[in-house]
Amino acid sequence: MGYLDFDKKARHIVSLSGGKDSTALAVYLKNKIPQLEYVFCDTGAELVETYEYLDRVESFLEKKLVRLNSGKAFEEYLDKHRNFLPSPMSRWCTAEMKIKPYEDYIGSDRCFSYLGIRADERREGYISRLPNITAVYPFQEDGIDRNAVYKILEDSGLGLPKYYAWRSRSGCYFCFFQRSIEWVGLLERHPKLFAKAEKFEQMGYNGGSEKFTWVKGRTLDWIRKNKDAIKESHRVRMEKQAMKQQHKTIHDVFSEAADQESAKRPCDICDI
Repeated sequence: MGYLDFDKKARHIVSLSGGKDSTALAVYLKNKIPQLEYVFCDTGAELVETYEYLDRVESFLEKKLVRLNSGKAFEEYLDKHRNFLPSPMSRWCTAEMKIKPYEDYIGSDRCFSYLGIRADERREGYISRLPNITAVYPFQEDGIDRNAVYKILEDSGLGLPKYYAWRSRSGCYFCFFQRSIEWVGLLERHPKLFAKAEKFEQMGYNGGSEKFTWVKGRTLDWIRKNKDAIKESHRVRMEKQAMKQQHKTIHDVFSEAADQESAKRPCDICDI
């Protein structure tokens, strides 16, 4: 049974992140499943480019985008966790600020949750432990890969979010999955947000008795001081990689590197 053989009595939801894959999925399904609901789990710590893009997406879909939130700011959760920063090993930000509001919104209703995991990816994404929520993968069923996603967005007129000029995925401005070059991008384009993330980092853990950083082994202060070297290293690496794949752009190479990393971390309610 394919995803179009759906239970019309159930709820059908696409959770948008402001990224390319979930947006392309919403566009792809727009006329296939008329009763689709579109939601966005807003942490309050998203980039302004994300909010702007979602406004355009909402207009294209011609249906209200339900904007969910946990009712608390990140600072409140950070205090609750005694200034322990979220990390790949402790993703409390995703659990408390994304997944819980989403599952609360669904409640006990029977629901099909549509995920934008592409056919060229080897991952499952967010799967709820609740028995009433079923994950569905239309792109995998229909063989939609990265290039097809780009074409869907281009044909729709939406294109890519502006942050893709320097960042490989959606998510909070302080996302711990950002690479050093992406932190440099944040520093140069949103210095106030970089400074705010730096302040969170400096707060440490348990009253400052132990220090944790957003980037393993590096502080944001180190990234600030070494931004030129980081940019040059990234430029050389991307050019070498592009030369090996001459038909691809620097952006394609950048995106592919991020996708390879994504396979190791299914935070797709943030990430897709």
